[in-house]
Amino acid sequence: MLLGSGELGKELVIALKRLGQYVVAVDSYNDAPAQQVADEREIINMLDGNELDRIVAKHKPDIVVPEIEAIRTERFYGYEQQGIQIVPSSKAANYTMNRKAIRDLAAKELGLKTAKYEYANSLDQLITAVAKVGIPCVVKPLMSSSGKGQSVIKGEEDISKSWDYAQSGKRGDYTEVIVEAFVKFNSEITLLTITQKKGITLFCPPIGHRQARGDFQESWQPAEILQEHLIEAQIMADKVTKALTGFGLWGVEFFLADDGVYFSELSPRPHDTGMVTLAGTQNFTEFELHARAILGFPIPEIILERAGASAVILADKDGINPIYSGIENALNNKNCNVVIFGKPITRPYRRMALALTYDKLGTRIDAVKKRAIEIAGMVKVISK
Repeated sequence: MLLGSGELGKELVIALKRLGQYVVAVDSYNDAPAQQVADEREIINMLDGNELDRIVAKHKPDIVVPEIEAIRTERFYGYEQQGIQIVPSSKAANYTMNRKAIRDLAAKELGLKTAKYEYANSLDQLITAVAKVGIPCVVKPLMSSSGKGQSVIKGEEDISKSWDYAQSGKRGDYTEVIVEAFVKFNSEITLLTITQKKGITLFCPPIGHRQARGDFQESWQPAEILQEHLIEAQIMADKVTKALTGFGLWGVEFFLADDGVYFSELSPRPHDTGMVTLAGTQNFTEFELHARAILGFPIPEIILERAGASAVILADKDGINPIYSGIENALNNKNCNVVIFGKPITRPYRRMALALTYDKLGTRIDAVKKRAIEIAGMVKVISK
């Protein structure tokens, strides 16, 4: 049972189906991307614990795979006691669906290097927290995804606006926010980390990415990183995933700065920046790796085979049943593909599709990124 059925879930369902699995895809609206390729679907509010209990009892899944944050994850402990496998684990799902739990685990319990941070549960508390952390700083809802509700405070006049924006972008009923000192970083990476039922923890080659409005715009693999920084990131990723327990693929985000590597965030599932693996950069996509790890199937090795890049294709207005123009022109480019997610509803800046391109190893990654951006620009989302 897949809880959350967006574009990442859709690719996971495809990978699971290829391994002979029967999948029930759940989301809050009908015809979500993963539901289009699953065996069955359910439409519920996953923040309603009783509704969650109802569909679990109805379908009796062997495995529950959470794909979003807005879920009553505390119910997972009971499901686990019933013998249902929670991916990666009930502990991991509960910790990582809330930025407070994961940040305190990383910084206070495991001693990982993170940005200085404070919490706030009101505008007055936010004012106090900003004074402690300093300006500039970043404000994020404790529960949100894809950058929703995230903003940068550059002056005191931004504080109230950041509080309002965080409340508008939060998921669920968590009003609390985290306030992070602004790390002067040179780049960001995602380190896809795979924990296995049998076998050692594996790491994919690092993925670089650029964000805007808190959401990724382009990603590329491999990312440039000093070997000592890569080892530092792998050690941190290994520590935090072991502490959270369970099996599957994790997207672990880091800042690379002059003074070393900073742990940023962690997702216990395929990562949006990792969609670049659909360009064939590795011998397995992140979704195939997640499926294998979930099912306990072996992953002998992960091999970097190509240099690749992805660039998002966004909607620019509210609408329904979109169509796409320019795909033929886009596909005239060499070594490229366009992935349409199949979302039935558009809104400004919503991620609707992805341009992918690749080249041989050793190709300048900036050239590959440039081509991905150009291909993405050829495809337009036309909403009704």
